[in-house]
Amino acid sequence: MSESPVISPVYGLMAEFDSAQELIDAAHKAHEAGYQKIDAYSPFPVEGLAEAIGFHKNRVPLVVLIGGILGGLSGYMLQYWVAAITYPTNIGGRPYHSWPSFIIVTFEMTILFGGLSAVFGMLALNGLPMPYHPVFNVPEFKKASENKFFLVVFSSDPKYDSAATLNFLKGLSPRMIAEVPS
Repeated sequence: MSESPVISPVYGLMAEFDSAQELIDAAHKAHEAGYQKIDAYSPFPVEGLAEAIGFHKNRVPLVVLIGGILGGLSGYMLQYWVAAITYPTNIGGRPYHSWPSFIIVTFEMTILFGGLSAVFGMLALNGLPMPYHPVFNVPEFKKASENKFFLVVFSSDPKYDSAATLNFLKGLSPRMIAEVPS
């Protein structure tokens, strides 16, 4: 009795380019061709690459705003709770709820929570830490940290068709095209 081979699902197709400009041009062409789920990898930040692959949304500022508001509210409410509810103490005849004395701690908690939410929000939105990624299965990808540039078209893209996407990528004149197993 013979067993049928197990076919692993495909993560996408990866094309390798020699320069940042080639990668940007390829990303523009892929985005214009209707591919929505694409990603690019380079050894250094490339100006305009995020826009070329269609990445326009950045939710980190919203996360920082929400974190800062929560930090400011928690700092203020903690001081109010301590000074006016739990341990009301008459110091120099001032009222229990003396909001001007709460400003410094409220400000500092806003900055603290905003900064922490920026770090953890950025990590969460980027899916980090990521000890494994399917592109690591392509041996040529180790050059991504040295001097090569890669464009990946995900198989989850609505327009993805194995043969058509392969032909499209060949038309971009890459140095190499590889199938990325999941």
